[in-house]
Amino acid sequence: MNATQRTGNPVIRHKYTADPAAIVHEGTVYMYTGHDETPEGEYNYQMHEWCCFSSQDMVNWKEHPIPLRATDFEWVKDGAWASQVIARNGLFYWYVAVAHKTIPGRAIGVAVADRPEGPFRDARGSALISNDMTASGSDKDDIDPTVIIDKDGQAWLFWGNGQCYYAALKENMTELDGPIRTIALPEFSEGAWIHERDGWYYLLYGYQFPEKVAYAMSRSIHGPWEFKGIVNELAGNCQTNSPAILDYKGATYFIYHNGGLPGGDSFRRSVCIDRLYFNEDGTIRRVIMTSEGAGPAAG
Repeated sequence: MNATQRTGNPVIRHKYTADPAAIVHEGTVYMYTGHDETPEGEYNYQMHEWCCFSSQDMVNWKEHPIPLRATDFEWVKDGAWASQVIARNGLFYWYVAVAHKTIPGRAIGVAVADRPEGPFRDARGSALISNDMTASGSDKDDIDPTVIIDKDGQAWLFWGNGQCYYAALKENMTELDGPIRTIALPEFSEGAWIHERDGWYYLLYGYQFPEKVAYAMSRSIHGPWEFKGIVNELAGNCQTNSPAILDYKGATYFIYHNGGLPGGDSFRRSVCIDRLYFNEDGTIRRVIMTSEGAGPAAG
């Protein structure tokens, strides 16, 4: 296990990391990222594994052994794209975007572990979502899963590229529980993140291309969703923008990626963390991206 102390943004500096997500478990933050491994001079995504880091102050991060690789799924060809972990009934479920081995296009799988740092294993032995289930004509239809367990205990999965989809999950978290539905969002690109606070649902996503992060709000998981505008501007020399929200020790954090490390760009990205603030009416203030970062968590 390697330890690293952040000196600002990006927070992980010894490797390229992308597509962040994070949870809090027993007072510790576990942050999950993709790993950009594209060699210098090449311009395509080369991502084969996911990473896990933990912290108790948002400054000092420990890197855990690789918890999951794309090839840990026998039905997967490669491509460890955006992902999110959620805890339920003492287990940790990891929803991931991958390239399917036999069904053309991207797919969503789910892995499970009994510890937040893993190791994780395939929870199904097959795709949860495959391209033949949405079939919009795009081979990247089914990417960037984000998951929430609602106040009534119902779990929901959101995902998509060009079109935002969502569906209910059974309590076992490994099967759909009803039809796949669509949400109309202005200039939706990809990278959705679902969040709930004080009775409001927030749906953040990559907006336009190159991507800013925009969001919509609703009082119901089913909408109607009201578009509220931009949360995060273009992230420097990186065309994608993948948001995550984390509440920790009384503060709210916005986790994203840019191309901020030496040699960085759209295919060699790096995770950053800044504070996120809400207005009195529940709307989100624009995130101020800083090189200093969010600083240590209180408490």
